[in-house]
Amino acid sequence: MSALERAQAVLLAQTPDAKVHAARELALAWESNKTVSTLKRGLGDRPNRPNKPEMVDPRTIPRKGLGKVEGRIALLHAVAHIEFNAIDLAADMICRFSTDDLIKNHMKEEFVSDWILVCADEARHFELVNTRLLQLGSFYGDQPAHDGLWEAALSTRHDVTARLAIAPMVLEARGLDVTPAMIKKLKQVKDVKSADILQIIYDDEIGHVAIGTKWFNAICKNLGRQPEAAFHALVKTHFSGKLKPPFNTEGRALAGLTSEFYAPLV
Repeated sequence: MSALERAQAVLLAQTPDAKVHAARELALAWESNKTVSTLKRGLGDRPNRPNKPEMVDPRTIPRKGLGKVEGRIALLHAVAHIEFNAIDLAADMICRFSTDDLIKNHMKEEFVSDWILVCADEARHFELVNTRLLQLGSFYGDQPAHDGLWEAALSTRHDVTARLAIAPMVLEARGLDVTPAMIKKLKQVKDVKSADILQIIYDDEIGHVAIGTKWFNAICKNLGRQPEAAFHALVKTHFSGKLKPPFNTEGRALAGLTSEFYAPLV
């Protein structure tokens, strides 16, 4: 199987265990055989998903304090849902865009390699969070969730620059903004195990935002477009609302996402 076929296998996997296993197999196979090739069957707009969690309007999901275990479970479930979606987002990036004309032939192997790394990281993150949920008496699917991440994927499925702008450079960058505060609060309530997991995720997500920013800049260069101006136009088209401060300027800068990208959109 080529990398694209194995990435598609990630999208087709339905249960959390199957999806994590497929992501791991994708990374292992890529190490021994870096064959990109093409897909033998069509790519759908949505990946396969388990029957739970139930998808609801995000405004109906109550916020809970972290002082009680129920609040920590709700927070970790939300993180698990983000990471589960992120596995599919990385696999979809490989399947949908690695053969795009905007990814030049000499760039394809590096593009695929970068997003396989992201896919494997997201699978590892999901396992860490779900294991912690099990330790707290819960599991992924035990709480309601929303479909906002995949709605963003649908909005950007025809344009690799839009996908890069919205998925890593807006949504994952938002994770860089909010995660340090979550880590601090978890430590305050003595949940060091959960805080340590979020620290691992945070450190890796800096690299993921950096990968997205790198490829956005590279494609803009190939197109002769100014990256910041292109980013502003794509966010205004594909992202509802404005970007909200406060921003983690240090974390964003480490990922190559300078304030010239996001400050004008506040």
